[in-house]
Amino acid sequence: MSKHNRNLEDISPLNVRRSSEYSPPSKRKKDIVEVDENMSDNSNDKNKKSSNFSDISSNVIDGSSLILNLKPTSAKKIIIKNLKSEPKLPDDYREQTWLKLEEAVLAIQNATRNEYSLEILYQAVENMCNHKMGYMIYNNLRKITEGHVRRSIEQFLAENMDRFLFLKKMNETWQAHCRQMIMIRSIFLYLDRTYVLQNPHIPSIWDMGLDLFRQYIMANTLVQTRIVEGLLMLIEKERQGDAVDRTLLKSLLRMLTDLQIYLKAFEEKFLVATERLYAAEGMRLMQEVEVPQYLNHVEKRLIEENERILHYLDNSTKPRLIHTVEKQLLTEHVSNILQKGLDGLLEENRLHDLTLLYSLFGRIKHGHAELCVAFNAYIKKFGRTIVIDPEKDKTMVQELLDFKDMMDNVVTTCFNKNEKFNNSLKEAFEHFINQRANKPAEVIAKFVDSKLRAGNKEATEEELERLLDKIMVLFRFIHGKDVFEAFYKKDLAKRLLVGKSASVDAEKSMLSKLKQECGGGFTSKLEGMFKDMELSKDINVAFKQHLVTATVHYSENYVPVDMTVNILTMGNWPNYPLMDVNMPEDMVRLLEVFNKFYISKHSGRKLTWQPTLGHCVLRAQFRGGQKELLVSLFQALVLLLFNGAMEHSFEYIKVATNIEDGELRRTLQSLACGKARVLLKSPKGRDVEDHDKFRFNNDFTNKLYRIKINQIQLKETTEEQKATEERVYQDRQYQIDAAIVRIMKMRKTLSHNLLISELYLQLEFPVKPADLKKRIESLIDRDYMERDKDNPNQYNYVA
Repeated sequence: MSKHNRNLEDISPLNVRRSSEYSPPSKRKKDIVEVDENMSDNSNDKNKKSSNFSDISSNVIDGSSLILNLKPTSAKKIIIKNLKSEPKLPDDYREQTWLKLEEAVLAIQNATRNEYSLEILYQAVENMCNHKMGYMIYNNLRKITEGHVRRSIEQFLAENMDRFLFLKKMNETWQAHCRQMIMIRSIFLYLDRTYVLQNPHIPSIWDMGLDLFRQYIMANTLVQTRIVEGLLMLIEKERQGDAVDRTLLKSLLRMLTDLQIYLKAFEEKFLVATERLYAAEGMRLMQEVEVPQYLNHVEKRLIEENERILHYLDNSTKPRLIHTVEKQLLTEHVSNILQKGLDGLLEENRLHDLTLLYSLFGRIKHGHAELCVAFNAYIKKFGRTIVIDPEKDKTMVQELLDFKDMMDNVVTTCFNKNEKFNNSLKEAFEHFINQRANKPAEVIAKFVDSKLRAGNKEATEEELERLLDKIMVLFRFIHGKDVFEAFYKKDLAKRLLVGKSASVDAEKSMLSKLKQECGGGFTSKLEGMFKDMELSKDINVAFKQHLVTATVHYSENYVPVDMTVNILTMGNWPNYPLMDVNMPEDMVRLLEVFNKFYISKHSGRKLTWQPTLGHCVLRAQFRGGQKELLVSLFQALVLLLFNGAMEHSFEYIKVATNIEDGELRRTLQSLACGKARVLLKSPKGRDVEDHDKFRFNNDFTNKLYRIKINQIQLKETTEEQKATEERVYQDRQYQIDAAIVRIMKMRKTLSHNLLISELYLQLEFPVKPADLKKRIESLIDRDYMERDKDNPNQYNYVA
């Protein structure tokens, strides 16, 4: 028999093999199978029988001994009988077996060689448990483990031990304890699965080891304090940029977690230290570095703390740790960060830093709300500088468009298309763009005019369409849309009448955008202007056909002139000042022919001629050759005077043309002082004086055959601008009067304050309370309404 089997026989009174299910011996069925003595040849041979028992006694099925007494002869009859009693254990079995188990446990704790195999030890524990010795085994094992743990604490009580060495020593002790308990548990596993499970109030072998380690080592105030202080020291060094042993940190922190003292012993102190560190760091850095560097530092710190959680801190610490960092580095400095850095980031268009700012502020309570307020304030402040300064009127619209594009890009790229920021952006633009009444509406209308003129070669049709869409965004912010309409209509009229529109499609596209934004009532007159131009084309075709057959009957000296007439409905177009000028007889005769022709087609209508809007093409003969001059009607009247003479004075030209003084001076300036000088002024100078003389410049040269001479009368004068504003003001008065009458007719009686409130809701343009009061007084004077006799602050409608 091998040594292995001898050891097994020494420990176990019965040769058994492991069973996955525990069954008390008292409940097991004992069956014995023997050969009938009468059928056996050697029934009295006890030695032989004993030998047969010994040979096969190791066969065990479910804890029952199957004993066969066989004879090496032919098959005999088998009789099965019950055992009357269980096998009896030796008297010293418990003591001897425990001594072997104790020896094995001590060998594990002292890291010495173990004489018995784990299988033998496990089997011994199983046998003892099956014979109701679990209580004794468990208590003895606890005492051995307790003694070992108590002896381990002595090495940690030396006060002069280096902190780092102390932590390493503690980690080694903990790791050794864990390894020991794992090996011990593997030997006493059957005890864990039977006796411990049957007694819920008893901790498992592993938990027992943790309890003892916690009770005798970690419960020691000095030891626990030194461990926690050492851990905090290592973490602080790492935060300062030093390299530390993360494996050591992880192991010791897992030890605290396993011992269930992580929260009480370490986490609270760790968070207090963290708060103290970052509070001081935040105050210092806000004074020392710029906002972009500060934001990058905060992001770096948050990444570092997340890495600590990933590498060695318990995951339960994460919410409170990150909140502490955010509170000390962000929440406490929100106002300073926004005041110190937001304006600079927006002005310099630092998209990366703005994205980081938005991301970090999203971590803290109300962070985005405060950022949105500051963003709104910046837009109002910066936008107001564009709108208020009169020197920026020429560049106002382009600056507004650029500013709007930049802020839109910030909201889209940096602020994650946040709807609150987008709404705040719109509110800010609407606020500052109306800080200067009427002017933004005027300059936007003029900007559209400059882009829709034929001379605009800056953009393709697609680019022009995109630009118009952007302009409509600015248009939505304007309160005084009637001002825009007035200036837009005046400029559109000029573009249509002189044929200088860049594209009919672009014009109609803009008209469609305005109609979609403000409704059909806003664009009805503008649409009427296009309709008049279409009808005028048909009338001109019919007139030219009429001239073919009718010219010979009017005059034998008729000089053929290609004339185009635009018939304008007075209500659709801007009001132009009437000016009676002296025109050549051929022109006058042709106008009379057209007038008779039109009246014959449309009886009851009256034509009023507007020479200020006319333009002509003249053929001029210079010494260098013939040229065609594109000029206004006033320029043409002046040039035609030089057909009979080479020189005229200012006074003569004024009397001969009957052009208004200021308009004549601008006309002569364009002919004699501009780039294309077809007239020469004497004396030279840019201004036209009363005693100046002008002569035809026969030496004029130009590489082009058709030359456009700047039609200076198309430029808006200050008087025209004021006249347009005055018309808008008058229209507003009519709208206010109509609104007051409409409200009073419906309400019959209304107090002053309620009437003012109703007017603010109905009127679409900005108006002052003083202006409303004036209109109310005017209507009272005209008997549309009256004051209540008993209550002067209340008005009654007069039917």
